[in-house]
Amino acid sequence: MKYVFLPEAREEFLKEIEYFEECRKGLGQEFSKEVFSAIQRIINFPDAWTKLSKNTRRALTNRFPFGVIYHIDDEMIVVVAVMQLNRDPDYWKNR
Repeated sequence: MKYVFLPEAREEFLKEIEYFEECRKGLGQEFSKEVFSAIQRIINFPDAWTKLSKNTRRALTNRFPFGVIYHIDDEMIVVVAVMQLNRDPDYWKNR
């Protein structure tokens, strides 16, 4: 199964990488690896993660307080958001 980011999700993901990299050199790369690890778990077990609505689910990263919000569309994982868990939990719903 393949995956794709919605443009808004890609933008927020890249902003978080930049933020973590500013905090400490190399931390942005570590964050990126965690997100891609979560995406790999989603690909391997797409129905295993917490349902947020009828069509969306959330897989958590291990080291950072983030969730990957996604849905499955024609055998494609669509990443809707890379969400900081302390943020407004419904901000992504209009995507």
